[in-house]
Amino acid sequence: MKSTIAISLACIAGIVFSAAASGQQINSKQTTIKPKLVIYKTIGEAELKLHIFEPANRDAKTLSPAIVFFFGGAWTGGIPTQFYHQSDYFASRGMVAISAEYRVKSRHGTSPFECVIDAKSAIRWVRANAAWLGVNPNKIVAAGGSAGGHVAACTAVIEGLEEENEDHSISSKPNALVLFNPAVDLGSIPENRRIDERFKNRWEELSPLHHVKKGVPPCIIFHGTADEKVPFESVERFCKAMKEAGNVCRLVPFEGKGHGFFNYGRDKDNSSFNETVRAADEFLCSLGYLKGKPTLPPSPGAGTSG
Repeated sequence: MKSTIAISLACIAGIVFSAAASGQQINSKQTTIKPKLVIYKTIGEAELKLHIFEPANRDAKTLSPAIVFFFGGAWTGGIPTQFYHQSDYFASRGMVAISAEYRVKSRHGTSPFECVIDAKSAIRWVRANAAWLGVNPNKIVAAGGSAGGHVAACTAVIEGLEEENEDHSISSKPNALVLFNPAVDLGSIPENRRIDERFKNRWEELSPLHHVKKGVPPCIIFHGTADEKVPFESVERFCKAMKEAGNVCRLVPFEGKGHGFFNYGRDKDNSSFNETVRAADEFLCSLGYLKGKPTLPPSPGAGTSG
């Protein structure tokens, strides 16, 4: 595969504009973090990029694990900068951390089905280019929040929905999942009418809960118990189904927290951000992806595992 590397002020400006359009908060600290931008997919007039954070001073002979984040935005909007701080942290821990672009309705007129197709393309591209990236192709994590968490989960659970002109001999499935208030049971979303519209009355085809089977990669989920957009009970059902199928699924509830609680800057002290990233680090350590202790301090009482 051929890749085009482009880093430009125009790209950064476009990111900031998209943030305002989608209602996500961006502050000056977020926009000063500048990853390497690589086009992983061109479809029509859309050039989709990976925002790549590389670990500093790593041994060139050592292959690093990778983590690919997918932004939230109800399959309609959203921007990769949402996960810049998480990516920056995991790069500091030795991972190749990536925040991926994918097509959304507001910019490309697409449905959630295209979101999943693009996410699978992103995972496949990282695996196909593992040698160039310095990535271990057997240690690729899919991560994301809300709709992005749904998209990440779908790369691991949903069969099919592969881009036709890609090499399907290279797997698009991740080796682990890190999910932040993900929409994993589409039948439980309160705005069911809007879900039907967005999914063309085919939501069950893309509802991760309805496709759980043995062999789904190990997963950790962070979720607020007061989430009104994606009910906490929905992730409890997903984790129960995962465990019954013989898979690993760890649910970390955050008492009284609402939707999007994990985002950088949501709490004044960033306690929820710190705690979710720290727990994700520990989870990846348990899988053998990372070594040593997290470099973020614990936030007392922020969450408990289940």
